[in-house]
Amino acid sequence: MPVFLQNILIILLAAWMAWDNGTGGQVLNNWPVTIGLVMGLIMGDVTTALVIAGTLQLMSLGVAGIGGSSVPEYGLATIVSVYLAISTHANTGTAIAVGLPVGMLTLQLDVIAKIINNFFAHLSQKYLHEKKFRKMEISFYCSVGVWMLKYIIPVLLVVVFGTPLVKAILNVIPTWFTNGLTIAGGMLPVVGVGMLMHYMPVKKYFTYLIVGFVFSAYLNLPVLGVALLGAAAALAIYRINAQKDIEKAENVTAVNQGDDYDE
Repeated sequence: MPVFLQNILIILLAAWMAWDNGTGGQVLNNWPVTIGLVMGLIMGDVTTALVIAGTLQLMSLGVAGIGGSSVPEYGLATIVSVYLAISTHANTGTAIAVGLPVGMLTLQLDVIAKIINNFFAHLSQKYLHEKKFRKMEISFYCSVGVWMLKYIIPVLLVVVFGTPLVKAILNVIPTWFTNGLTIAGGMLPVVGVGMLMHYMPVKKYFTYLIVGFVFSAYLNLPVLGVALLGAAAALAIYRINAQKDIEKAENVTAVNQGDDYDE
């Protein structure tokens, strides 16, 4: 695929990701693994793209923009990291170490976009009270357009200036530093897993955690296999709890009916 066409598709992907996120869609849902798959198809290297996307997906576990709070844009970091890794032939650790700060810096653009969209929110409310629904709809789509710029601008800058700039930086950076970035990139997913476990009932299901660790560390079972075993255990626990709830409801119904009969 020509490089020019690749760049256009990457920018369109960023726009689509923003549209999907701003309108509440569920196609990309700003998930690194989904975005990484599309980036791999565009760049022609799905394996590298999914390795980077999977790493960033683990980093994003337990991170959510609750209550309108601003969080790092891991979807955008995926686009940048995959683009740099494949276009400059940098290793995955270095690409993530360069792409992740871009996702972090987007926090500033997120704040600016929310300030601007606050104006459109009040404007939409004004048109709603005036029953000018067409203008209200246009105002909403203007806010989505502002939201899209938050993703398009960084990706556009990376696509236009990123490759030569990153190559120049990589030529200057010493080997020991890039090796350190690679190690750090491999360690960062642990932070995401730790954050996720902090909010999960780990103490209640600690036995299953030990079983999964044994399968992975001592029996060398792939992560997918451990995940499938975890899914099977979760389904079994769900069915057991559902059956207990049904039996509890039946007992309550039987007691109530008994009381009516005694009366």
